[in-house]
Amino acid sequence: MKTYTPDKIRNVGIVAHGGAGKTSLTEAILYNAGLTSRLGKVDDGTTVTDYLPEEIKRKVTITSTLAPLEWNNTKINFVDTPGYADFIGEVKGALRAVDNVLMVVCGVSGVEVQTEVIWDFANEKNMPRILFVNKLDRENSSFFKVIDELKDSFGAGIAPIQLPIGSESGFSGVVDILQLKAYTFKDGKISEIAIPDDLQAQAQEYRDALMESVAEGDDELLMKYLEGEVLSPEEIIKGFKKGVREGKIYPVLAGSALSNIGIPNLVDAIVDFLPTPSDLSETDLLAQAPAALVYKTLADPYVGKLSFFRLYSGKLKTTDNIYNANKEKEEKVSSFLMVRGKTQENLSEIMAGDIAAVAKLQETMTGHTLCLKSKPQLLESIDFPEPALAVAISPKSRGDEDKVGNAISRLLEEDPTLKVEKNSETKETILKGMGDLHLDIITERMKAKFGVEVEMRTPKVPYRETIRGNIKIQGKHKKQSGGAGQYGDVWLTLEPLPDGDFEFHESVFGGAVPRNYFPAVEKGVREAMQEGMLAGYPVANLKVTLVDGSYHPVDSNEMSFKIAGSLAFRKGMEKANPVLLEPIMNVEIVIPEQFMGDIMGDINSKRGRIMGMESKGKFQVIKAQAPLSEMSRYAIDLKSITQARGSFKMELSHYEDVPHKIAEEIINSRKKEEEK
Repeated sequence: MKTYTPDKIRNVGIVAHGGAGKTSLTEAILYNAGLTSRLGKVDDGTTVTDYLPEEIKRKVTITSTLAPLEWNNTKINFVDTPGYADFIGEVKGALRAVDNVLMVVCGVSGVEVQTEVIWDFANEKNMPRILFVNKLDRENSSFFKVIDELKDSFGAGIAPIQLPIGSESGFSGVVDILQLKAYTFKDGKISEIAIPDDLQAQAQEYRDALMESVAEGDDELLMKYLEGEVLSPEEIIKGFKKGVREGKIYPVLAGSALSNIGIPNLVDAIVDFLPTPSDLSETDLLAQAPAALVYKTLADPYVGKLSFFRLYSGKLKTTDNIYNANKEKEEKVSSFLMVRGKTQENLSEIMAGDIAAVAKLQETMTGHTLCLKSKPQLLESIDFPEPALAVAISPKSRGDEDKVGNAISRLLEEDPTLKVEKNSETKETILKGMGDLHLDIITERMKAKFGVEVEMRTPKVPYRETIRGNIKIQGKHKKQSGGAGQYGDVWLTLEPLPDGDFEFHESVFGGAVPRNYFPAVEKGVREAMQEGMLAGYPVANLKVTLVDGSYHPVDSNEMSFKIAGSLAFRKGMEKANPVLLEPIMNVEIVIPEQFMGDIMGDINSKRGRIMGMESKGKFQVIKAQAPLSEMSRYAIDLKSITQARGSFKMELSHYEDVPHKIAEEIINSRKKEEEK
């Protein structure tokens, strides 16, 4: 493929709710561009962009995939993105790299959850959009029903520029409202025909409405329109492009990806109406210093790391000294790559506005800026969502801990919505992702790519133990075995410490315990606190004071007083009304208003408390507190209740007493584990 300047490039993210047909549409576009000899199918695992083993197995898009092509002396960088909520991070990364959005809507299902979610993302960035109503050859499909839904959801900017010829199984072509032409499709071939008689009046009606939308976006055109003058074809196209670029007009086209109907017209519209990188810049992009942003990383155990980037300004050559501005380090580049699915082609130069990839960068991660060391600059990174679901993982085979660690570190490189941490209290490795499907696929990748299998389970809750009573207790350690003996004798007071974790004090009078043994007593107490007396959980919220004791001038030593301190602590814990504590989380839930009642009821059922509510745009924010033990699967619950329209974040607030009945169950369960 030849090198294209910014005024000859279109960068388009293909987005939709899962199942609307994005990947099938991408496949049809590539076929019509002459890049494949037959239409691949998702069900057969033969598409260009869904090529990963887990995508073929599950028949869903999991990762965003670049699919560049040439059309009418223009390069179009399509990025096929996932449609399921668990992979929204891939969509966010792709939208950072492209200028325009191609929203695919199912002609049967209409506007769905992810349609709305991604539309909101595009609104935040004020991205130009074009829509394609797909699957119009399906039973129960309706172009006009979908148009009504789109207008209800996204406003008056929705502007059909085509009408379907026929419906359901009789769907055979489209009428171009702007040009007042009609096209039919048969066996992959397009034919221009006269507009059918039954559609002529409707086509004119839609065209008049379109002319009004075009005129409203330009004062000069509006004056001509209001004065009854006829707008020239050039004025119509100019005004239409301006409306699309400014986000005032959202063209809607009709077709079927699987039947290959309407595809060439769609790609023509993308070239004709969507803005180029040059259109969206006030300066000459090629005259600026080069700056690229890495929007995606792909880790491969054989090929190495592949970094996908968008060059926003300037030019980059393989002979340039590429500089990572985030890490402040130079990177070696042997060649740039044009990537289409799993195929690659070497490039020696990249122009501003283009999207490409580079292999084996050592320091570079997703969100980093690549530039020249002589002209460093830092581009705005990508706002990825925080992971919402946590699981504990462990290797299925003993001795695979290092392999698991290596696999996770490689997967973290390519997935910014994945997090891993070691819980020091429960001694578990915690993996956090966007949902159960996301985490399932991560474990599949660990097996397929890195040859290691892991088990997933709900993380243990880091309970703690404390006391509710005060006590003074003795701990005495005395051992005689011939020769030097062991002797340590302490009196401790144990008191609750509601606002602190642990404090150790001493108030010994008259040298009853020599000062040099105080640290040993404290050490014995701290070590004994690692396992409480109820269920073996760490002890917290405790004040311990060394108040008295005795020593032997020969047999006393640090070890003896450490043991004595431990003995006194354990005896005291048993007698000072020990209780089990559970972590209480601050939870902030963002949802559409219609789910308020269901969410509040669900929080109450989880022993939670509603702390407050506030509005945030078209969403409601509920602030609550709830026990961690009830919230471990909340990402799944929230998705179910809100149809994936809600989000939440959670952090530790404090610890509270576990209700007596629940505490008994936890203690008994822990004892059974120990017996096993």
